[in-house]
Amino acid sequence: MDIHQNYFEFLGLPLSYTVDQTELTRRYRELQRELHPDRYAHLSEREQRMAVQYTAYLNEAYSSLKSPLGRAQYLLSLQGVDTLSESRVQLDPMFLMEQMELREALEEAQEASDPEEALEELEGQAQATVTSLADEFALLWSALQSSEEADFTEAEKLVRKLQFAVKFHKEIERLLNELD
Repeated sequence: MDIHQNYFEFLGLPLSYTVDQTELTRRYRELQRELHPDRYAHLSEREQRMAVQYTAYLNEAYSSLKSPLGRAQYLLSLQGVDTLSESRVQLDPMFLMEQMELREALEEAQEASDPEEALEELEGQAQATVTSLADEFALLWSALQSSEEADFTEAEKLVRKLQFAVKFHKEIERLLNELD
């Protein structure tokens, strides 16, 4: 084990946006059993610390690769593109206008005669958007991997859009949970 490996190498998975979620979970559980700090309790303090570090890295890797957004962000980070801090790319005005309209629809849904139904409808739309953007990223990522001179600007734009979509979806889920 080496925490200097990228997440894919650490988990023994191919470096790809398309990840077999069943295999990811299987590898995670297998490594979790193998690296669990309790298994190292009888060893030296250094080995115990290493087990804790490995487990933390494993958890971080699993969390990132499990999520379409996290996986896209991580793959871009491996290419030196930081999508976690302030953006250097401009999103098209039409997309930003759509986001404002979705926010208005969310406010209206909360005031609807049946807010749960209205929110569930919006949730379906939000999930479809997340799926569509993730699929679009997967195609673009595949094309970039076979390109000699890859420009990751479009991939970064897709990740920014995916960030909006995921945040919107989580907001809807939060509101639905409050209704329950």
